Amino acid sequence: MAVPKAAVSVTGEVKVFDAPADSGNIVGRAFCPNCGCAVYSVNSGLPDLIFLPASSLDDPEIFAPSMVVYAGRAPSWDHVDPDLPSFETMPPEMPV
Repeated sequence: MAVPKAAVSVTGEVKVFDAPADSGNIVGRAFCPNCGCAVYSVNSGLPDLIFLPASSLDDPEIFAPSMVVYAGRAPSWDHVDPDLPSFETMPPEMPV
């Protein structure tokens, strides 16, 4: 889930691992240093957004996807909603 970074407050310690994205930007993936759970990701090319795993929500039903990214990497059993905009990789611009 991509949300405005200003809307998120993270308390507690995280460990961040940086790696290059397909675009050449740097993606920072933050994990809990105690249990290893993914907490969030950031992308140097999208500095106003923070990416949260939908599985981290207490109630995942409150999330409604608005697009599918990296559809070209989806496994055959992961059926993409045909009503959503779909991109084989990352779209050229992400809405904020």
